[in-house]
Amino acid sequence: MSLPQLADPAGRYRMMRLIRSFEELALEWVRSGLIVGGTHPYIGQEAVAVGVCAALGAKDRLTSTHRGHGHVLAKGADPGRLLAELAGRVDGLNRGRGGSMHAADLSLGILGANGIVGAGAPIAVGAAWAAQRQGRPRVVASFFGDGALNQGVLLEALNLASIWRAPVLFVCENNGYATTLPAGAAVGGSACGRAEAFGIPAQTVDGMDVEAVRAAAERAVAAARAGGGPAFLECLTYRFEAHHTMERRFRLSYRTAQEVAAWRERDPLASAAAALPAGTVAAIDAEVSELLAAAAEFALGSAEPDPATAADHLYASGLRPRAGAMP
Repeated sequence: MSLPQLADPAGRYRMMRLIRSFEELALEWVRSGLIVGGTHPYIGQEAVAVGVCAALGAKDRLTSTHRGHGHVLAKGADPGRLLAELAGRVDGLNRGRGGSMHAADLSLGILGANGIVGAGAPIAVGAAWAAQRQGRPRVVASFFGDGALNQGVLLEALNLASIWRAPVLFVCENNGYATTLPAGAAVGGSACGRAEAFGIPAQTVDGMDVEAVRAAAERAVAAARAGGGPAFLECLTYRFEAHHTMERRFRLSYRTAQEVAAWRERDPLASAAAALPAGTVAAIDAEVSELLAAAAEFALGSAEPDPATAADHLYASGLRPRAGAMP
């Protein structure tokens, strides 16, 4: 069963609107200094997170990336707690210690965003393999960008997933650039070719169309859940904003205004809205606005962490070695 909040087009539009508005608010908080260190905006790529998570069930899991707010929200994370996490407050998802690039909520199957390119893939394979060994039909979706396609850790994860027939859905969000490097100048062969080399079924889909992503993800997830092994989706998408909020300060120039404008004409949020009655869209927009206002109030009302606790959680404690591991 898919996540109930994403079960129909209205629910999927609502989540896309929530992600877009959340990211716009996060940009404001970066500029004002409420968020220290900046963020990697997900604006423009919302259809990928929502389309994939619409195919997942409540007990399924995911691993995310440095551009992970959309994935975390689409899997059901509370926007107030995520916003508090970005602001480094104690009521954040991870007590303010993970920040923008490391948000997690194990209770929702969110195994964590990750600041290391491609590093979520082996975590996803391990989690899927463990669930498989335990007889639990759980699928794990692993998001990564086109910049991860040449990372050895991703290729190793693809190989292990194929050998073990692990129920993993590898999701490449190909937004055309690894930071400022065009994918065409960095990737020999193709994204799908990487997976196919390991015997993994692969498909390229329109990552600006939430329904196209959902349909492809549903087929892949159903096959994985039935024992068919891993699958790979390349979602062709585009980020409308900078790679990172620091980019504006550096005044980098690697995309033309015409290119960005052309992609904005294919805004996935506008396309999803066009499929709904105007009154429904207006009601959802108003609901999301109220939800984010409450989220901001919650985050700002959360305390900042006590400096005396800065060294907490740095070391594991209370660990018990498995039987036979110690003399």
